[in-house]
Amino acid sequence: MGTQDVLAWLKRRGTRRTVAGMARYGIVARQVYGVSVGTLRQLAKRVGKDHALSLALWETGWYEARLLAAMIGDPTRVTRRQMNGWAAGFENWADCDTACFALFDRSPFAWEKASQWTASPREFVKRGAYVLMACLALHDKAAPDRKFLPFLRLIERGAQDERNFVKKGVSWALRGIGRRNRALNTAAVAVAKRLAQSAAAAPRWVGKDALRELTSPKVRSTLARQPRA
Repeated sequence: MGTQDVLAWLKRRGTRRTVAGMARYGIVARQVYGVSVGTLRQLAKRVGKDHALSLALWETGWYEARLLAAMIGDPTRVTRRQMNGWAAGFENWADCDTACFALFDRSPFAWEKASQWTASPREFVKRGAYVLMACLALHDKAAPDRKFLPFLRLIERGAQDERNFVKKGVSWALRGIGRRNRALNTAAVAVAKRLAQSAAAAPRWVGKDALRELTSPKVRSTLARQPRA
């Protein structure tokens, strides 16, 4: 399929009802067809990995085309320039999260950008930094604990940001790292406790949100079954 074939396919399957449903979850885009994520996944499976098509689809600016671009891109061919360019164009939490979860976190530059983007003034670029941290904690099974510890300092700093989608990304990163193993859970809980005691609303929310999960019986039970390092 070419770029125009994909756009035509998406246009035929878009509905106003889906667009309205997206808006209720805070997903707003300049160009949107109204195609569900489940339908996009079906198309991604049909297309397979196609990095050239991925890049072309992102450039169209259509919301669904951009989600599909993340799904069919080849992480080994992702460049710093691509990551920065796509991040600058994030319009909402959904295209941000999909790009990070489906493609960027497996690229050679994921760790680098997770740190760098925390300094961005743009809401969804900064969210992308913390989403990358959460995705690396989930997907990079071989990474040693020492690679995650610097993220905890960035998380503590990022928790000061009052913007809704940033602080939710910060909480996701803290919870993701804290679920990884017992040692990181201990470190993450210590950060969460400090944040929960803050006088400011944003870090206090992040701390309490993370603590609810990281100290829950379910997480404790899962970590207790892991072999000791």
